[in-house]
Amino acid sequence: MLRKLLIVATLGSAAGLLVFWFITIPVTVSANALPPYAPNHANGKVMFFGGGCSSCHASPGQDDHSKLGGGLALQSPFGTFYAPNISPDPNDGIGGWGEADFISALWKGTSPDGRHYYPALPYTSYQRITLDDARDLFAYLKTLPAVQGKVRDHDVPFPFNIRRALGG
Repeated sequence: MLRKLLIVATLGSAAGLLVFWFITIPVTVSANALPPYAPNHANGKVMFFGGGCSSCHASPGQDDHSKLGGGLALQSPFGTFYAPNISPDPNDGIGGWGEADFISALWKGTSPDGRHYYPALPYTSYQRITLDDARDLFAYLKTLPAVQGKVRDHDVPFPFNIRRALGG
């Protein structure tokens, strides 16, 4: 009887882990899913200011809110998150991203390397932005000054540092 219970518990745990694995898979938007589009930079600027992008992503300690080098510390009950560099810098910002990468980050909370972003980015709010508005915002961000510099890693303790769990 104990052996049967152990087998059932093991199989149940394995099934639970398998279900967890599948429901937490990061979701991306395929570049093939994006139809041709000519961005509207003026609308992108409206989206930038309406979304308050610079309030988190502007580099702290400087007056130019178009320099989106990130680094602002965001305290939370789960740890401290640091806003990323979203300037068009190709190495440290989003300069090497394609539109699908940006849409995936904004709508799905998924990075270009296929990992979940922490929900410090309120993509639950931004995921309702229209595709055209998101594409305009991305095009506008590309016109801003590139800022070099990596942002430090988040200070998030276990178990909150397991990004895979964010997908559930």
